This record gives sequence, C-alpha cells and structure tokens, in this order.
Amino acid sequence: MRAVVFAYHDVGVNCLKALLVAGIQIDLVVTHEDDPNENVWFRSVSKLCAEKHIPYVTPSATELPNLIPQLQTLNPDYIFSFYYRNMIPAEILACAKIAALNMHGSLLPKYRGRAPVNWAILHGETKTGATLHLMEMKPDAGDIVGQAEVDIGPDETATEVFTKVSRAAVKVMNTVLPQLIHGNVPRKANPLSQGSYFGGRKPADGQICWDQTAFEVHNLVRAVAPPYPGAFTDWQGQTMIVVRSSLTGPFPEKLDLGACGIQVVDNRVFGICGDHTVIEILEWFPAKTH
Repeated sequence: MRAVVFAYHDVGVNCLKALLVAGIQIDLVVTHEDDPNENVWFRSVSKLCAEKHIPYVTPSATELPNLIPQLQTLNPDYIFSFYYRNMIPAEILACAKIAALNMHGSLLPKYRGRAPVNWAILHGETKTGATLHLMEMKPDAGDIVGQAEVDIGPDETATEVFTKVSRAAVKVMNTVLPQLIHGNVPRKANPLSQGSYFGGRKPADGQICWDQTAFEVHNLVRAVAPPYPGAFTDWQGQTMIVVRSSLTGPFPEKLDLGACGIQVVDNRVFGICGDHTVIEILEWFPAKTH
C-alpha cells in the first residue's frame, strides 16, 4: 500500500511512524513551515521525514492545487491528514484510489473544527479522544473509521490532554491499519446533529471574566495554559498570565465573596467569581510587554 500524507504536530509525527511500522510506503509528505510567531512546542514532521528519507514539501494553502499533477502521477492508495492545518482541495482528495482519511482530536461528532482539545476542556468535558474519519469538503463530517477515548482529569491542561489524544491517535491507527492494508475501510455514521462545530481561538480569548463561575474560570485556565497563550487578568495595572489554578481549597474565611476579582490574603492569590465561589491562583507571571 502506498500513501501521500499531510501532517504536522505531534499527531503527525506519531501517526506517520505508525504507517511506517505497518509497512505503508509513503511517497510524499506535505507539511508546514513553522510559524516564527508561534510557540512551537511540538515535534517536527519535516525533521522525521529528513531522518527517514521521505520526500516532503511545505506549500502554502494557495499553492496546494499545484500538487495535483504530482499526486495524480503518484496515484496513492490512501491520502492521510494528521493535524494538517489547511483545507485540502477536493481535487487532491480525489487522487486517493481507496480513501482520503483525516485524524481529528475529538470524539466526533463532538468538537468538529479547530482546537478541539482546548474547546473540550473549556466546556468542562471529562472525556475526549481521537477519531479517524473519511474526508469530505465539509470539515470533520465524513463517516467514522476508528475512534479511541481518553479521560480528561479535573486539573489537566490542554497540553497534558493533547499528549493523551496523540497516543489515542496511534491506538486508532494500529486498530484500523490491518484492515486498511487489505483495502477495507471500516465506517460508521458520523451523526452531525449530535455535535457542534467550533472555530479557532485567539490569544485575546484568554481574558478572564470574573463574573463567570469558578468552574468556568478554572476550565479557561486549563484550556489555554502555556505553552498556549494563557488565561490573563489585570492586577495592579499589570497583565498577569495565570498558569495554574485550583478549586479545592480550603479558602480563608476573610475573603470578601461579594467583590469579584483578585484578592490577596495571607500571601495567597484568589479570584472571586460571579457565583460567589473562589478559585485559587497557584501560579502566575507578568505578561511580556512589547
């Protein structure tokens, strides 16, 4: 079996390795140039390709159609997308003889779209996972090929959960690859009405609103904790990035639960939230000024 793979991030690295172990011939990898303005904390697909002597290219989104003649010549059995960030044109998907498959970081149909792990934590989910599905022009809408679930701990950050999801993605690949190698693509319905689509997130979305509940603020802190841009709040004229928080207490009796915002008591930092509940800020630091 031969494949062309669109890949980036840790999921891209891990799933590429799973294909290689399974004996899939990878004729071309399409990946991204790292963004100099992004905190790149994950492993490099292009570095793996260089180590394994796999041809790779890094076209921009507008340059993708230029690959169509090459892919038609390669005539791959499968096209895989593992955390590749751009929409792949239908003409490219059509180059796969058997199927074009994408790995998504949620339990589809939940959390279709961008930043699925971050959104799942933000909404207080206790489970998420990885889903391999058939690619259609509508994002994350094709039939489900394989799926694996992971737990989300009450204090786990997006990076910690993403590590679990990355391992789950490999589990999915190892489960379905024996069938894919024989040209069989297992599939079940992806009932879109049972989930929702979410867009990308911007650093400004990390602003803490103290009129929310403590549970909501804690989930925001976890969802965008560094190396993501971080939840932030103002304190004495300084923007502070909140790294870790806790809901467990015990909390000092002298806190004023009627005044939303930051309070410092006994050298501990607390946030008083809109439902008159308390969150403790365990770690924070001043934001960089430009």
